[in-house]
Amino acid sequence: MARAANLDSLDSWTLRALHLDLLGRPPLSTETERWCGRNTSELLEDMLGSDALWENWLEEQFFYFFLVDNFRPADAEILSLKSELGRGSIGVLQALYRIILSTSFDRRNPGPDTFVTVVMEQILGKNVQTEGKTLEIGKHIYDGSPGNFLGKKGSSQADVVRIAIEDELAVRHFLLREHRRMLRSDPDPKDLMEWTRRLKGDDRAFSPILGEWIDSAAYLCRLSNRQPMPNRVYVRALFIDLVGRLPEGKETQRMRSALDGLSDSGPLRSVIARLLLDSGTAQLPSKEEITDPTAWIGALFERLLGRPASEAELAVFVKSFHDPVCRPETILYAIVSHPQYATW
Repeated sequence: MARAANLDSLDSWTLRALHLDLLGRPPLSTETERWCGRNTSELLEDMLGSDALWENWLEEQFFYFFLVDNFRPADAEILSLKSELGRGSIGVLQALYRIILSTSFDRRNPGPDTFVTVVMEQILGKNVQTEGKTLEIGKHIYDGSPGNFLGKKGSSQADVVRIAIEDELAVRHFLLREHRRMLRSDPDPKDLMEWTRRLKGDDRAFSPILGEWIDSAAYLCRLSNRQPMPNRVYVRALFIDLVGRLPEGKETQRMRSALDGLSDSGPLRSVIARLLLDSGTAQLPSKEEITDPTAWIGALFERLLGRPASEAELAVFVKSFHDPVCRPETILYAIVSHPQYATW
């Protein structure tokens, strides 16, 4: 995998993208002050073993397996995973094993046919339409009958999961989907083969592999490939950027569910932004405190959109700012309503 040539110094967009990719949220103001201009490797070292990274990774797995809302895992064994992953006491494959054997996963995928189908498709990347015999064997083992699933003997639901997770196809499929999620591209087959070998040998190797992905030319391409934010990420970003804190769990679930229920969530996103700005909790200076509107507006573009404002944009925004009826909230609303804000 080709190493990146210019990820040494963190600019505002790289810093924002890394936080969104690894933590599922933009940086806090204190994090921006701490890291902007510093070396990417220092930030990665700080992030890769953090509970926040593994909390976001688990959240992504829950959404991948559709374990959300009423099916969201809440038992202590699953909630403790982020700390165990952060300490390195378990690896990602063991974490997936526990998620799939959780009561939440079982309720979401009841019965042998549904359960084994999901395991084969989402863990192994197989098409059950062409794997009918393997599916039938898996269902019999799920029901307690002995059988040979993927070349290994088993006689229980837990055996189905264990055999699937230990299979090389599962390791390869996991790395492929994580690479697509993080870098938005398929990896080189030779690289994928090497990562699969490493992770199969030690499933705690995902952190260094992830670090290699970030420190690569492929990640530079990802930085120029902005895509729409999922609603759950958008809600977290809006709270961080406007209020300076993450939303509470119920706030996230309520807003995300409302947005997910719409074919076009754009109008409701604008309403949520307006409500937060009008709530009195937004972290904004008064108009009188802004002695240099050009610098203030330029800094907002850098922080929220990850790029400098154009001369034309600055001219329009500064002119609007000097209108007596314009408030700082008006400027901020215009920026977070910009189509680019809702991308990462």
